[in-house]
Amino acid sequence: MGILDKLFGGNKDYPPLPEDNEAQAQLGELRALLEDLARRAPDRLEVVPAEHEAFVFLGKPPRSFGIAWIHDGKVSSLKELAEENKLSQIQVGKLIGKLGLAYEHASQTPRFSTEVCGKQAVVTPSKGPVQEVRQIIEGAIR
Repeated sequence: MGILDKLFGGNKDYPPLPEDNEAQAQLGELRALLEDLARRAPDRLEVVPAEHEAFVFLGKPPRSFGIAWIHDGKVSSLKELAEENKLSQIQVGKLIGKLGLAYEHASQTPRFSTEVCGKQAVVTPSKGPVQEVRQIIEGAIR
């Protein structure tokens, strides 16, 4: 990604997610929920799939983004997680900061593209980012 892309939030073209990649099966399991999210979210999607769940960065991480967690047959937004777990604005701010750092930690992880409801999405099929994001979220909602 060029310096202007970094400064102005340009999108990079990633190769298509290979059909034989484990992430294809993980996305397939969550396809209906992911498609529903893609229809509702006007922003760019970056999906970090895992077994039976996925974390979806929305917008332009690591600076301006939201996150959704697809798990247990539902999609939880950051707002819902904060409300359900009675997180203060300060706690939410810290959570967002940690999630932004987790995104940056995964910056060298290979990324691919896939289509979800006619929308191009980025897929980061790696256990490292999944574990870090899961730990951050679980640590915040305990």
